Amino acid sequence: MLLQLDKISAFYGRTQILRDIDFAVPKGSCVCVLGRNGMGKTTLLRTIMGLVDKMTGTMSMGGEDLSGARTDERAKHGLGYIPQGRQILGKFTVRENILLGTFAKPGRDGTIPEICLELFPYLRENLNRRAGELSGGQQQQLAIARALAVDPQLLLLDEPTEGIQPNIVAEIGETLAMLNKKMGISMILTEQHIKVARQLGDHFVMMDNGRIVESGPIAELTDEMVDRHMTV
Repeated sequence: MLLQLDKISAFYGRTQILRDIDFAVPKGSCVCVLGRNGMGKTTLLRTIMGLVDKMTGTMSMGGEDLSGARTDERAKHGLGYIPQGRQILGKFTVRENILLGTFAKPGRDGTIPEICLELFPYLRENLNRRAGELSGGQQQQLAIARALAVDPQLLLLDEPTEGIQPNIVAEIGETLAMLNKKMGISMILTEQHIKVARQLGDHFVMMDNGRIVESGPIAELTDEMVDRHMTV
């Protein structure tokens, strides 16, 4: 098992968000985290990255305990994070944004990994353009490239298709499928688009009020589960 969470609870200040989460990611798989807004999906990813105020329980990656590790230490163990809203630095160039991702990479030499530019030819052609001038879909490509610069074993993607036009959603979905299925990069993906989740996912977990209430192979994700836990 690549990632294992046991009895994880997470807090912002004194407010508990996650409650007794047991969660695992098999190596090479894509796990889709589903649920309504505000149910703890983003907090789950932030907890894995070490970005919450307090965490209890244990987290291991590749058999190594990372429960007390700092965010940069977790990144050096192969975690790449693409947050909701992308959080691109608009005044920085495309090149500078990607290079930020290499800071957590062991043995970094100040160059952009070729995979980042092979996947997204537009970025190669616009390395000196300010990131704030890019469209939403182009910024999502940049966010993925920045996370790949860490040379991750596991990518955490928070709503990667949110606010992106449909033709770019399909393109990003194809890129993520290639990274997962052909390159073997494991993924945890939070997603509101059930079609995207079913296309990309091997497994799913459904969250409600900070707990996992359903889980299993993606083929066992039923329309009834979706209606019960995701319909507003």
